[in-house]
Amino acid sequence: MIRVVLVDDQMLVRQGVRGLLELLPDMEVVGEASDGEEALEKVPLLKPDVLLLDIRMPRLDGIAVLDALREANALPPTLVLTTFDDSDAVFAAIKAGARGLMLKDVSLEDLADAIRALADDRTALQPAMTESLMAAIRRNPAASADSHVGEALTAREKEVLHLICAGYSNREIADLLSLAEGTVKNHVSSLLLKLGTRDRTRAALKALQQGHLD
Repeated sequence: MIRVVLVDDQMLVRQGVRGLLELLPDMEVVGEASDGEEALEKVPLLKPDVLLLDIRMPRLDGIAVLDALREANALPPTLVLTTFDDSDAVFAAIKAGARGLMLKDVSLEDLADAIRALADDRTALQPAMTESLMAAIRRNPAASADSHVGEALTAREKEVLHLICAGYSNREIADLLSLAEGTVKNHVSSLLLKLGTRDRTRAALKALQQGHLD
């Protein structure tokens, strides 16, 4: 069972998302928060498998929540849901530690798949959100680049990188490329080192920044 916490300042949105997720046999909504400060109180106590987080909220917005939870070492895999296709906010959310980004008009099927991906230590970037990331990077590339690739990526590493950005797990990548899972893990470790990142989500972001992906 995937334990989910909802954070959104609109009660109707929380009720709607809760009602939909409770139709699914593998998900349980274990808590809600109506603003950022309430989220900081509840999330560390509830320890959800996945946090669904709004960006625009009173008192503390979603970016501030991400920053505070990360600094407290209490940030669960977080899927940001927003009604705004705001490229700067999307970019800030990824920088702050979000593992997934989706607009609130997403279907239940896609939302459920995204939650399962985050619970399985993968990423979930809606195509519209990827476009927003690219827009923010084009406007201010200097602010987004905090390191440079030390070595060129190999052809195999680029294949693995594309699949990481598509949300595939190491096991799925291994099956698709006919590799051992341990070999894929080695490629991922090499990618993180070369891209100067700590995790797969930041590797995907850095790949976009540095032109490794179309």
